Amino acid sequence: MKLSTKGRYAVTAMMDLAINDRSGPVTLADISSCQGISLSYLEQLFAKLRKAKLVEGVRGPGGGYRLGKPANAISVADIILAVDESIDSTQCQGNEDCHAGDRCMTHKLWEDLSHRLYEFLNGITLADFIKRPEVRRIAVQQNTTSSHINRMFQPVARAS
Repeated sequence: MKLSTKGRYAVTAMMDLAINDRSGPVTLADISSCQGISLSYLEQLFAKLRKAKLVEGVRGPGGGYRLGKPANAISVADIILAVDESIDSTQCQGNEDCHAGDRCMTHKLWEDLSHRLYEFLNGITLADFIKRPEVRRIAVQQNTTSSHINRMFQPVARAS
């Protein structure tokens, strides 16, 4: 199993959303700014996350996204699977045809690894992860930096 950028970005974006959605819906532009993920890529990921009911969109002024379930009900495995990533370490995607159409001698090893990876990732929820002190520290740092950058590019109000 190799976790691609898609899976990593989806987990990162969901972490950002989980940390910041207490203050209301979070825009993809805010996530993009804080996490350095392109807005168009986030739109693609969030379409899949929305389809899996892990996020829900909020329309109108002040809109954006919020979690579709409580943070303690969304596992890292849920996120990875929602964006069409595989947690399968076998070369044959579990079909047992990896050695000229037959099961290879190491199939069970990779199958067991896949199962353990899934159990590990399924055992970590967004709520668990955002409680980690290092995650909180980095989130505060990112939000402070992002707020500073956003203020730098705000238009200056001019007196008439």
